[in-house]
Amino acid sequence: MTNITVIGAQWGDEGKGKIVDWLAAEADVVARFQGGHNAGHTLVIGNQVYKLHLLPSGIVRKGKLSIIGNGVVIDPWALLQEIETLRGQGVEVSPENLLVSESAPLILPLHGAIDRALEEARGSAKIGTTGRGIGPAYEDKVGRRALRVCDLAHPETL
Repeated sequence: MTNITVIGAQWGDEGKGKIVDWLAAEADVVARFQGGHNAGHTLVIGNQVYKLHLLPSGIVRKGKLSIIGNGVVIDPWALLQEIETLRGQGVEVSPENLLVSESAPLILPLHGAIDRALEEARGSAKIGTTGRGIGPAYEDKVGRRALRVCDLAHPETL
């Protein structure tokens, strides 16, 4: 069994998405292990254009298993929107072809608000955040206080 890993060393915008999509055509499993919905990549397969942010690129290929690992910070609203967009393009997204780690931390509206407030407070020393809450969500993950996907199964204790 051969395993192929694509690791970016340029902090994004280096063409990883195109390489992963090319490799995904022959893969059985395509996994995303980190990051959030702040980045994205566009896939062109035949005449169809797909824009992905959270979902692994294998999701648009039949017979592939896509996995979102526990290192990915998930905005549940963004994930649902992306799934609905793909379904509208005729892509099947189901538990048979998409697994999401129950340990993956959630990005909440509070994370985005914190992200934007901190960026504004930096004044001329802004870091260029997207304001989507990625950094604050990772802070909660590392601080062991994040709400995770598994917590959504128990809304009474949220």
